[in-house]
Amino acid sequence: MEGKPNKVLLTGVTGFLGSHTTIQLLEKGYEVTGTLRSMDRAKSIKKIIGRHTSHMDRLHFAKADLTDDQVWDTLMPGMDFVQHIASPFPRELPDHEDDLIIPAKNGALNVLKAAADHNVKRVVLTSSIGSIVYGRTNGNRGGMYSESDWTNIQNTEDTTPYFRSKTIAEKAAWQFMEQDRSEMELATVCPGAILGPVLEKDFGTSANIIIKVMDGSMPALPNLGFDIVDVRSVSDLQIRAMEHPEAANERFIGSAGFLKLKEIADMLRQEYPDKKIPKRTLPNFLVQLFSYFDASLQPVLIDLGVERKVDHSKAKNLLGWEPLPNRKAVLSCAKSINKLELA
Repeated sequence: MEGKPNKVLLTGVTGFLGSHTTIQLLEKGYEVTGTLRSMDRAKSIKKIIGRHTSHMDRLHFAKADLTDDQVWDTLMPGMDFVQHIASPFPRELPDHEDDLIIPAKNGALNVLKAAADHNVKRVVLTSSIGSIVYGRTNGNRGGMYSESDWTNIQNTEDTTPYFRSKTIAEKAAWQFMEQDRSEMELATVCPGAILGPVLEKDFGTSANIIIKVMDGSMPALPNLGFDIVDVRSVSDLQIRAMEHPEAANERFIGSAGFLKLKEIADMLRQEYPDKKIPKRTLPNFLVQLFSYFDASLQPVLIDLGVERKVDHSKAKNLLGWEPLPNRKAVLSCAKSINKLELA
């Protein structure tokens, strides 16, 4: 980039995807202001990001809460782009789903409104394939989904509070754009389960998939599968969705393909023959039984025995996006987890 670097406001700089996207933006010559809920994290995240880029002089931090509608007005002036990545993602189901839904929806709207008021060119909002593939009737859940599909939040049997929060927030963002009279553009990125290298012990929850398989806590594997994508590929897609003219007002699925837990375990066993990695697949009824004792299993019950796959050709065709292969996403995640002694 010649002249003054373009300025990007990135929400959720301490998160798994947020920190990786910040690294790539800095490497590409952008000036980045990363928001965090507490400045207590600024020193540690600065150190972590600094291990992966030499352009720390272009990184700034600002304290901002998603639900604070005042703070975004103070942060937007002079920004060219916004990467809205922050969203509450719990390890276990919350007692009240509004604890997830309200900050996700209001946060997106607060950011969009402030961006529109201050002539930001484009906002890229991180959504999820959770806003695409759920809310189906029994017997009609598997199959291939694309960006034209939406999760039906009315169907609470085939959605979780997290997937409902992502759907509601993304739909609210598109509704905002329908009413907006500024020249701002929106693009949304809907990734699958994000793996790849974990940078610190406070990591993205998708990495739990690898930890659970590797740490000896699972005697056998649930019959589950996910669309997987490497965090570095999602960061690349977030930036392409920001830079490419063709990405304006489009949704993009981020996935490198569907993997069953058994396939993930097989990859890890090959790489780590000394670890106790399960080989057998658990019957579905036993997983349901175990979920009464292990709350972290509850959100995955709706995927038991179901293969919901997504078509990621739009990002490839329109933006030239090439995700890293799934094997790389799985093994780089495992390597970083071992290094951080998380499993």
